[in-house]
Amino acid sequence: MWCLELFLTLLLIVNDASSQWNVWVPRDISAMTNSCVVIPCTFMYPSGIRPYRGIHGIWYFGQPYPQLFPPVVFKSRTDVVHESYKGRTKLLGDLHQRNCTLLINNIGTEHSGRYYFRADLGGANMYTYPDFAELKVLDQPNIDVPEEIVSDESLELTCYAPDNCPDLTPEIQWMYTDYLPDPEFSSDYLEESNTAVLSNTLTFTPRPMHNGQLLGCRVYYPNTTLVYERLISLDIKYAPRSVWVNVSSEVMEGSSVMLHCEVDSNPAPKISWVFGDQELLWDMASNISLSLDDVTPAQEGIYTCVGNNGYGSMNTSLYLSVKYPPREPLVNESMTVLEGTSLALHCSTQGSPAPTLTWLKDGELVGTITADELSVLEIMEITPQGDGQYRCLAENEHGRASSSLNITVEYAPVLLDESKCTVVREGVQCVCMATGNPEPTIEFYLPDLNITINETDSRFNFYTHTDGHTSTGMIKLREKGERLDNGGPAVNVHCSIYNIYGRESILLELQQEKKYMMAVIVGTIGGVAVIAFIIAAVRYVGHNNKKKHLSLGEDGDYQPVGSMAGLERQELNYAALEFIGARSREGASGRGDDGSNYTEIKAK
Repeated sequence: MWCLELFLTLLLIVNDASSQWNVWVPRDISAMTNSCVVIPCTFMYPSGIRPYRGIHGIWYFGQPYPQLFPPVVFKSRTDVVHESYKGRTKLLGDLHQRNCTLLINNIGTEHSGRYYFRADLGGANMYTYPDFAELKVLDQPNIDVPEEIVSDESLELTCYAPDNCPDLTPEIQWMYTDYLPDPEFSSDYLEESNTAVLSNTLTFTPRPMHNGQLLGCRVYYPNTTLVYERLISLDIKYAPRSVWVNVSSEVMEGSSVMLHCEVDSNPAPKISWVFGDQELLWDMASNISLSLDDVTPAQEGIYTCVGNNGYGSMNTSLYLSVKYPPREPLVNESMTVLEGTSLALHCSTQGSPAPTLTWLKDGELVGTITADELSVLEIMEITPQGDGQYRCLAENEHGRASSSLNITVEYAPVLLDESKCTVVREGVQCVCMATGNPEPTIEFYLPDLNITINETDSRFNFYTHTDGHTSTGMIKLREKGERLDNGGPAVNVHCSIYNIYGRESILLELQQEKKYMMAVIVGTIGGVAVIAFIIAAVRYVGHNNKKKHLSLGEDGDYQPVGSMAGLERQELNYAALEFIGARSREGASGRGDDGSNYTEIKAK
């Protein structure tokens, strides 16, 4: 306070030369509630004025004009003051020394406002100075907080407490600093415009974790119960430090999925979902959700959530896997190839998970099963047996699909074993069978007659038929030809088969037809059976006649009689029954006079 007194004295010396109506008071001054405040004041008046009956002074609150009846704070002539100031005010200065300093005790927030001084020198020499001192009564200390607090940058927070009460000296203490990294404290004492302020500065480096945490400043007066506190919440700006998204997921084609993203930053970032180079969705928020409906395989891939708030950027990605059954495989076009050609059949498809590919030929497995989206079936030097339908079957756990192609193998004619000539009832029948692609053409050649028989020739009952790649040709020769040494007919027939890839000719072998061979065998067996039956019958009849005509001989033995007697003594060597064709041999059988049939039986 001695500084204040010195300053006022100097001010009076300087202003005495001007001798005008002037006053000096601090423009702003502050105090804590329930404490006191001293408002420094020095006034001047014209040097030509002589105070009449002394110098008096009045302090007004709120208004400088008496006619507006402002509340009287202090009046030197009387103790009449406004009710709210009774017993609270005291003039510390000597008005005769032009010192109008005022003390206000036990102030409250209702005392905040402007204070005007009025000088009364007697008579008409009264003047209210327009300059004022504005008092701010605080119920908590002030904390100077920067407009922006950035993470990882050094921060200074200053707490202020007014020191304008001569009987009370404040002290400052920071609260809730235990969690701060390496806090530092420093105190300072400021005097400005004859007002005093005590300050304490807290210095530390904030982290994102400190955002939203509380700090406090406590002002107290020792040996009193006066304590004042203020709390602040730290608003720390920091770049996105974490971006949370769903874990990578699998969905079925045609279903829906929701992708969530949360970003930890201050302030809230611009958050967006990006797929490839396309920004699908964005918002100024701390979280965002992307909804995908009726998902297709084209939407499979990496989805990235990006957060950017001006202090930095961060992103996190996930992989969305779309599962679906195999698509219809792509295979070679159907083809026609020449026997001996080597082929590579390709089958490709898409599916998730990757399908297995299986090659089937006419329903039978060929090749190997491939667990990939491409399968190649290699056929080396294809044979006619390779002709047919080839189907590629794609399967995974969600379904199956297949595609087919036909391979047609063209090859030179091949004569079949069924080709031959056979003796039949009408003569000789020759059959020629061959396979080939294109279907072979069949011709018969009779070298003895130098005749070629084909489909343009109707002789010899020529007949031809085609079934697939097999051609059949047949002719019937009514003449059996000359008989061979073994009694069979002589046949000389050549079969000629050909198509665009080759020609072959072969002499057809003559074979007995099976049904006639069977007839001979059956006829022979039947003839033997009949002869055996006749022999048995003859013996049976002879035996009965013997019993009827027996006569006793001289030696007492029975003797046979009649025609059977001679047969009895002879041994029957054999009996034969011969059938040739369906005709009886001349002289061996015939018809009797009575029209009955007979067969000759010879006994030798």
